[in-house]
This record gives sequence, structure tokens and C-alpha cells, in this order.
Amino acid sequence: MTSSKRAGRHLAAGAVGVLMVTAAIVLAAAWPASAADPAAQAAAGGFNRAGDMLIADQFNNRVIEVDAHHRIVWQFGRGPHDFTAASIIGVNDAQRVGPLTLMAGTGTPANTIPECPQGCPDNRVVLVTPSGRIVWQYGTFGVTGSGPDQLNTPVQSTWLPDAHVLITDQGNQRVIEVTPDHRIAWQYGTTGTAGAGADQLDNPNSAELLANGHILIADENNNRVIEVNRQHQIVWQYPAQPDQALLDGAAFASRLPDGHTLITDANNNRVIEIDRAGTVVWSYVTNTQPGSNPDPLPTRAVRLADGHTLISDQFNDRVIEVNRSGDIVRQEGNLNSSGYSTTTTAAGLYAPYDAKVIGDYTGLTPPLGVDPER
Repeated sequence: MTSSKRAGRHLAAGAVGVLMVTAAIVLAAAWPASAADPAAQAAAGGFNRAGDMLIADQFNNRVIEVDAHHRIVWQFGRGPHDFTAASIIGVNDAQRVGPLTLMAGTGTPANTIPECPQGCPDNRVVLVTPSGRIVWQYGTFGVTGSGPDQLNTPVQSTWLPDAHVLITDQGNQRVIEVTPDHRIAWQYGTTGTAGAGADQLDNPNSAELLANGHILIADENNNRVIEVNRQHQIVWQYPAQPDQALLDGAAFASRLPDGHTLITDANNNRVIEIDRAGTVVWSYVTNTQPGSNPDPLPTRAVRLADGHTLISDQFNDRVIEVNRSGDIVRQEGNLNSSGYSTTTTAAGLYAPYDAKVIGDYTGLTPPLGVDPER
């Protein structure tokens, strides 16, 4: 599953073309051509409008799209009491791919929520149409494993420009790049082995493709963020020395356009931005507001184009957008109070794990269909 060349880019040009055409057909079939115009979308309102927020509402077993007025304009998943394949159980991640939605069904661990005392696995990454039809899936619902087409607690999935999907397969201690026909094209981490040695991870929680082709990984239980090349070499890490206790539970990391790195430091209940030298240049702590959960364990922080930061403040049951001064300028859900509604987030969220603003997330991958190395 490894290669001395850049794995995931070694398919013949013809095969890559077929994959890209297949992806384009799926997108075209799912979405009317008139909706490709952002101005038309904004005028019409509704689904997939730039500026709407996409939220992985973890323990409500759903992904929702929310407009600026807190109205839910789209939902996949049947809610907190449904643990079938029709929902997305314990969802940790969601991303728009054109009109399609890519989601990671992590599942719920034992003793997390009353409805699933023994835990309810999902173990799928799915790509769904606006109507909720699954058009691509990796992993088998309810099956935990490391064999072909199997996952163990996938916590993040990232769509790559060549229609591959980068999956953070946490329980298997690995990050894998999967092709549309379900082959593993590249892997970092030794399957089933937790560690901090060569080609090892310990409870990885996110991975993203950088513009230079490297992969940025939040290696949660190793309390570090690492940048690895396709030859499995660590070319950058924070902290620079493994014994520096600067992070506690690295939940997410994103490389910003200026070369800084935004890190969600979950167990310290904060988000930090560090420069290339590792100096903290900005931070935000999520547990200081009156009424806050003392340990909300924030899970995702993404930088928006206007400089604001969108934070999934998990066990405060909310998503917040904060400016550079640390002021909350938008909130979805209610502080430290869970809830559920199919029409509005004013009724509450339930431990949201991930949020992105449609058309305005600057820290994930190059634009769809663009590969900086090709």
C-alpha cells in the first residue's frame, strides 16, 4: 500500500481521466445546471447557498445545512433516536463536494449516550445527493474491521482533487487514501498499531492534503501535529520536540494560506494559531463564558476568508464564529444545552463535531479538480 513515488497519483492518465469523468457525471446527474451559478443560488436561497453552514451534528446522527437565520434548509439523518443506516451515526465530519455531501459516520462509543449503552458503530464514509441517495460508500455499516472496504471509527473524510478520498481511520491507527473503486492507494500509520515511532500514529483525528502534496495530520493521543510526505517522512511537526507538553489532544489541524497552522487543542479547551517557527500568534479558549461546560473539548476550528474562525465547541453543544478580537459574531445551538429540531438550530444541537461555511473554507484542499503537482 506504500510507494516510493507519490502514491495516489500513480494511475495511468487514462484511468485518472475515467475517474474524473465518472465524478463529473455523478455531480451533473445530481444537480441542475442552473444551480452552478453562485449569484443565482444566492438569489434563490435554499440548498447549497454560499454562506450557509454545514454542521456535523454528532449525537443527533445527522448532517445539516443552516442559513444565516438559523433555519435548517437540508438534513441527512433521522435524528438522535435513529441508529439505522438511514442516519449517519455519531457523525464527525462533513464536506460539500459540489452539490454532494461527503460524511464520516464515526459511530458512538460505549457509555456515551443513553440510547446506545454498548456503543453503536457506523464505520462508513458516504457521498450523498441532495435527496439523500448514497452514490459512493467506503466501509460497511455496523461492521468494524481493517480488511477490504472496512473501517474502524472513521473521524474525517476529505475529498481530493482526483476524486480520491482521504480517510482518517482512527481505530485502525492510520490515514488512508481510497480510490473510487475502493482500493487503498496510500497509507500513513501501521494498521492496528498505536505508537509514535516511524510510520505510526496514536488515535489520529484529522488529515488534510496540502498544496505541496504533503498530508497534515492531527495525531491526537501523541499530542502533536505532523506534516508527512508521500515517502512517509515527517517533514514538520508541532511541538518541535516530542517531550514538549504544548498540546493535549490534537483534534484538528489546518494549514493557512500564510503558512501558519490552526490547531484545535481539545483537552486544553482552546484553539491556537502558530507561525512557521511554532510561536502562538492567536488563541481562543472556549470554556470561559458563564454557563460553559468546564470541559467542552472543542473538536474543529477552521479559518474563514474574512479572518474569522469557526469553532465546533463540542460539549458546549454549539458552533461559534469568532473574530480576531475573540468576539462571538455568530452562534448555532445553545451554550451547554443540547436539543433537536428539523427546522431550526435555535432548538439546539447535540455535541456538534464539525462545521464549515459553504464556499468560504480556506483551509482544506485546493479547489475541486485542481492538483498543484499535476
